[in-house]
Amino acid sequence: MLIEIKELKKNYSLGSSEIPVIHGINLNIKKNEYVAIMGPSGSGKSTLMNILGCLDTASSGHYFLNNVDVSTLDDDALSIMRNKEIGFIFQNFNLLPRLNAIQNVELPLIYSGTPAHERREKALQALEKVALTDRIHHKPNELSGGQRQRVAIARALVTNPGILLADEPTGALDSKTGVEIMRLFDDLHREGNTIILITHEQEIANYAHRSIYLKDGMIHSDQLNTQQKKQF
Repeated sequence: MLIEIKELKKNYSLGSSEIPVIHGINLNIKKNEYVAIMGPSGSGKSTLMNILGCLDTASSGHYFLNNVDVSTLDDDALSIMRNKEIGFIFQNFNLLPRLNAIQNVELPLIYSGTPAHERREKALQALEKVALTDRIHHKPNELSGGQRQRVAIARALVTNPGILLADEPTGALDSKTGVEIMRLFDDLHREGNTIILITHEQEIANYAHRSIYLKDGMIHSDQLNTQQKKQF
């Protein structure tokens, strides 16, 4: 099992009070699954995403990622796990404006200490996967929204992570470009990538093979998508 979550709880402190956000979630995700996590504002999906991405830790319970109990790791160990196992894709791309496409894609490899010649080769391979090798020297402001998201996906892929964690990946795109990006996710899943998609849009969740719906910090439903929607 790639991900095992057992009785996971998350509380936030507000003065002398503890505000519960996640209420004892149990969840398993296998390697090469394509999962959408949905829920309204305040449902706990962003908190769960942060825990899955090793950006935050639970108040209690356990989160096993590749058989490692993430719940027990300190900040340094969490950072190593995050860089090794998670490829992040954000709504607003989070590209550095002063760097061109290939330099942005190389960033995770710089953090992991990969030699320069190897970084460049891996970054080119990642950009080839997203069909953007003709834009490698363009900076973000010289790229369309869809191209910027492709750079962000290549950056997520470059370390060959166990999980691609995408947070509202089409939220800043028009409908046509959003369809193109979701088709790219389909291709990446067919190549063997595990994808966890955080979204509030049913149309986007329909691209995944499994949908988990959160409500009030608990899993309200968890079901396979019997008919995936391929257009808005």
